[in-house]
Amino acid sequence: MKRVLQRPPVGVARTAVLIAAARANEQRRLHRLFDDPLAEGLVAAAGSANDLNGVRTLAGDHFVLRTRYFDDQLLVAAQPQVVLMAAGLDTRAFRIDWPPGTTVYELDLPGLLEFKDDALRDLGAEPTCERVVVPCDLRDDWATSLIHAGFDPKRPTAWLLEGLFMFLPPVAGERIMHWVSALSARGSTLALEHVNRAFRELPQMKAVQQRFDTMDAGWCSDVEDPVAWLSGHGWHATVTHQVDLAARHERPVPAITDPREVGDARIWLASAVRTA
Repeated sequence: MKRVLQRPPVGVARTAVLIAAARANEQRRLHRLFDDPLAEGLVAAAGSANDLNGVRTLAGDHFVLRTRYFDDQLLVAAQPQVVLMAAGLDTRAFRIDWPPGTTVYELDLPGLLEFKDDALRDLGAEPTCERVVVPCDLRDDWATSLIHAGFDPKRPTAWLLEGLFMFLPPVAGERIMHWVSALSARGSTLALEHVNRAFRELPQMKAVQQRFDTMDAGWCSDVEDPVAWLSGHGWHATVTHQVDLAARHERPVPAITDPREVGDARIWLASAVRTA
């Protein structure tokens, strides 16, 4: 008899299903930018993402390009510890060929991680690294939970903060950056996504914002200069524009990130090295 899964993601956790659905769609392409054979099964277990089709239509191509960008950043970093903040239904611990000895820590809400682990077991998934799940609320003391799970702040770390900061009030985002920085040995890396105010205020984003508001997932913050922001926390950062990313992978520029369509609005994709 098939086991009963934990409750499918609801509220802000539904955004994890949205991203998994975009990755599942990419998996169906012949010349795909990455492999994620588990994404479709996770979406099916969650009850599909049809309630967010409008968001996926608008931003699905961006989700695909950012996935490849962050995959590349993590592999180039090749750190012994990898921390996926707000991991959601991310399957990088299963689909990436990590260097021997890599430990991947996944942080997210307890209910979402329980659902994910149940679904992955039903899919027969096996991680390609040491995978450590850390149930926590990133608005609370997640750092203590991470250390108790075996994380060593004296070792270099690769941090991934994908699709997170815009959902947090500025104070909460600054608190996360404070602790990420405090736990990072020199030479650690991070990769993140954020947006500027012009992007939050795009007319094209109005319907998305309204949909997210009904899920308790409203966008609360933005940053105008991610390089300066990260420098203030002790990181040397660079930003990659989606125009360049799309050209690198021979894909069309997603309309939601095309300057010809959105002007000065930006979704920032940044990578950084710990210098302090």
